[in-house]
Amino acid sequence: MDCDIRAFYKDKVVFMTGATGFLGKVIIEKLLRSTEVKRIYSMVRSKRGQNIQDRLKLWKADPLFDVLLRSKPDALQRVHAIAGDCFEPDLGISEQDRGILASEVQVVIHGAATVKFNEPLHIALAINTRATRLMLQLAKEMKKLVAYLHVSTAYSNSVIFRIEEKFYPDLLTCGSEKVLALSELVSDQVLDGMEPALRGDFPNTYAYTKALAEDVILKEAGSLPVSIYRPSIIIATYKEPLVGWVDNLYGPIGMIFGIAFGVLRMLCFNKSSYNSFVPGDYAGNVAIASIWQTAKDKKLTSRNPVDIPPKIYAFGAGKNLIQNKDFLNYALALREEIPLTQMIWYPFLFNVPSPTLYSIVAFFVHILPGYIFDLVLRLSGKKPRLIKLYKVIHENIFTTRYFTTNTFYFEVDNTNRLRDQMSSEEKTIFEFDMASLDWKEYWNQALKGMRVYLGKEPMTPESLTQGRRLLWKLKWAHYSIVTVIAFIAGYLLWFMIKLFML
Repeated sequence: MDCDIRAFYKDKVVFMTGATGFLGKVIIEKLLRSTEVKRIYSMVRSKRGQNIQDRLKLWKADPLFDVLLRSKPDALQRVHAIAGDCFEPDLGISEQDRGILASEVQVVIHGAATVKFNEPLHIALAINTRATRLMLQLAKEMKKLVAYLHVSTAYSNSVIFRIEEKFYPDLLTCGSEKVLALSELVSDQVLDGMEPALRGDFPNTYAYTKALAEDVILKEAGSLPVSIYRPSIIIATYKEPLVGWVDNLYGPIGMIFGIAFGVLRMLCFNKSSYNSFVPGDYAGNVAIASIWQTAKDKKLTSRNPVDIPPKIYAFGAGKNLIQNKDFLNYALALREEIPLTQMIWYPFLFNVPSPTLYSIVAFFVHILPGYIFDLVLRLSGKKPRLIKLYKVIHENIFTTRYFTTNTFYFEVDNTNRLRDQMSSEEKTIFEFDMASLDWKEYWNQALKGMRVYLGKEPMTPESLTQGRRLLWKLKWAHYSIVTVIAFIAGYLLWFMIKLFML
């Protein structure tokens, strides 16, 4: 049936980049579990001494694939690694593998990217922008291609604060073709030195190079069946295949884990601003559904050729945004119920909105205790780690400040219409209705998932009891120190007043 997502994917061959990332793994797991996809070619690069085959073998031990492997034990055999690297000038794909992809692939999902906000421009441009052009060139060789999805970000045009599902070439200081041509003429050092002039008002190299990548799609996709997917901030899964699954310390979940661990104690943002969070499983489902719709749209336009730009599917929280002050409350909501057994201090958090004041207060709340903690580690023969960690934390807080102090509104009309095209059954199978999501219920589950999948601590009575005992000890120590500090501060204030009155 033409309107059936599962029927569309039956016996399809998919080529995917970014498959080892959080969203990539979610999409692959869902395709293998809920459709009869024939084969998935995954472009993978060697990393930290692991070859591409070893990296995919690790999936068998990943909790994300537990449900899949129980019902389909041989499912991962349908995933085949293709050696490649988006940083390489030819994507690092061998001629033999290019031939296989060109002759077999019907669906492309290009999700590979560097997501570091402070990545040097020459690296971000190569991975996020140039690789997009190279992927389009490869796709034009694919004889059976029916749909191509470019995974961008809802913040690719974050120069403005209300973003529609359309292209914004006018926000760029110059077009993608000129920037890419320039990158081939000058050295990496010179290009990095030109960053401020090229980047313009974009907050960082990540958003800028993702905007350039969209410009590449607009100008060079030609007649390819392409669409762009712009998810907002992706967080832990909500319902499937596991509740609250997450595998990295990036973003809001990583921040909450730092709070729960007793490391992160203060933030620097606008408490009245709003965030657009979306669960990982919902984000994966939108990607899968938008590919199906892209193929349908291509069939229609092939019958009645018209010159229209690729469709853009934005996915954000819609009207179901979370205010920063509420996020703070969610972050601490279950600290008494499900505390970690490896906490280094009692979890607490406060916000210092001024960057200058934050740096001063951070010295006393983060840095000074960090030196003391690292000294204890050194004396016990262990490697110090907290000061190095705080350097990363503070850098991340300041590099993300643009997004934590401003509110962005994403129009999602195309994505809403996409959901309207789905059958009632598949709206359940490929769920992504943000309007009905209960954030209180979500965070209750996500915080438990954080404890299990990031903290590696089971939700057993023994583990919870151990965590609560440690929490009580640290809480007693925390408030004892706070009381002593308050007494000393009060005494000094009384002494200064008395001195002044004399």
